[in-house]
Amino acid sequence: MINFSPKSAKISIIIPVLNEAENIGLVISLIPRAENIEIIIVDGGSQDNTVKIAENLAVKVIVTNRGRALQMNAGAKIATGEILLFLHGDTQLPIGFETEVRKTLLNYNIIAGAFQLKIKGDQLRLRLIEKTVFWRSKYLQMPYGDQAIFIKSPTFWELGGFPEQPIMEDFEFIRRLNHLGKIEILSSSVITSGRRWQKLGIFKTTLINQFMVIGYYLGISPTKLAQWYRGKTIGNG
Repeated sequence: MINFSPKSAKISIIIPVLNEAENIGLVISLIPRAENIEIIIVDGGSQDNTVKIAENLAVKVIVTNRGRALQMNAGAKIATGEILLFLHGDTQLPIGFETEVRKTLLNYNIIAGAFQLKIKGDQLRLRLIEKTVFWRSKYLQMPYGDQAIFIKSPTFWELGGFPEQPIMEDFEFIRRLNHLGKIEILSSSVITSGRRWQKLGIFKTTLINQFMVIGYYLGISPTKLAQWYRGKTIGNG
C-alpha cells in the first residue's frame, strides 16, 4: 500500500519549461524545501538561462526534446513521489499547497485534483476568465494544465501518462481521467502569468482557446490544431 499520510506522502513537482528564465527562479523559490517535496525541471531546449537558474537553485534538471506532454512524462518517469504535481513554468503555487494536496488524495473517491486559477493583471475581463475557469473545472470536471493538476502516481501510469501529442494533451488526459473518478478543485489558487492574454488581447486569446476545444471535439488532428494555434499566437507576436 502507498502511504498517503498528510505529513509523509512525497510530492514530486514536475515543471516542463522552455525559455522561462524570467519566471522560473521565483516559481522554484516559492516551493518549500523538504524531504517529502521533490522538484524536477524538464527543459525542452531553452536558449536562455532557464537551466542555469534552476541548477543554481539545486533542483533536479533534465533536458529532453521539446513538447510539453513529452517533457512531463519524462519528469514523471524519474519522479520518486507517491503524488505527481504538474506545474507550468510561469505559475506559482499557493502557500500550504502541499498539505491541501495530501489531504485531498486521502479521500479514495478522489483520484486527482487541481487548483483554482488566478491570472496576473488587473483587467476586469481577467476576473471573468477566472470565474469561467472555476465553473468549468468545478462543475464540468475539466481543469486545464495551468491549474497545476496533481494525481497519485499509480493512477497517472494506469492512464499511460499524458498523450504525447503536440497540443491539447492536458485536455485529453483529463477526459480520460474523468472515467476513473472525481477530480477535486481546491479552494486555493495558483497564480499564473498574464502574458498570453497581454500579447494577443483577452478577447482574441479566449476566442482562440475556444476554437481549439471545438476543433478537438470535432476530430481535427492535434497536429493541425497545433499548426493553426502557433500561426495565430507566434505569428502575431
